[in-house]
Amino acid sequence: MTSGEQSLSARLADDIVDIIRAQHLGPGDVLASSRELARHFDVTTPTVREALRRLEATGVVEFRHGSGTYVGPGIDRRVLANPHLPRSNRRSVLELVDARLVVEPAIAAVAARVRTPEAVAHLHATTGNALHPPRRAPARSATFHVALAAASGNPLLRETVEALLQVRAREQVEIRHRYNDRARDHAEHLEIYAAVRDGDPAAAEDLTRRHLAAIREAIETAAFPEDIPHE
Repeated sequence: MTSGEQSLSARLADDIVDIIRAQHLGPGDVLASSRELARHFDVTTPTVREALRRLEATGVVEFRHGSGTYVGPGIDRRVLANPHLPRSNRRSVLELVDARLVVEPAIAAVAARVRTPEAVAHLHATTGNALHPPRRAPARSATFHVALAAASGNPLLRETVEALLQVRAREQVEIRHRYNDRARDHAEHLEIYAAVRDGDPAAAEDLTRRHLAAIREAIETAAFPEDIPHE
């Protein structure tokens, strides 16, 4: 994606949010189709879909297979005034990954020690989100990494990871765009889940660290707008 296309999709994402608010839509309400939105904004359908993917990454919308696009729970967040402006850069995205590298591997080890049946079952249910978005409005711990923190049994650890991903939502969007091998992401989540399920703290910690390190490597090698020389 070029920097111009990225800027357009980011601006369009904000415009879609404006429509959601103007129509007083809330979580679970159906949104106009991609084709309808494309006609409304006089852009191509792929451009609208790109904007919707940006919104889906922050929970503002969610896709339901065979049903359409719905407003997600992220529309009610007030942590960020506007998480969709293209202000992220390589350094800010790496800051988020590095923070997660400090926090999440240790949390995974705790989860493997605690491993309550309910938490392990919920963690397994979230592994598929790497491949497909949830079909209904997700709970607060619906993303795999938040569910992993929740499996620690410590509400503060779960809130810490959840808040980190929400406060740095723009950077999380960039991570989703650049670490975009969904099959690999899913496979790595399954490995972490298995280590937690089997009560192996060392493996859970190591696999989580490797997963985040792979994300970091993808960010380091990805092209960012600041890499384009100015004339």
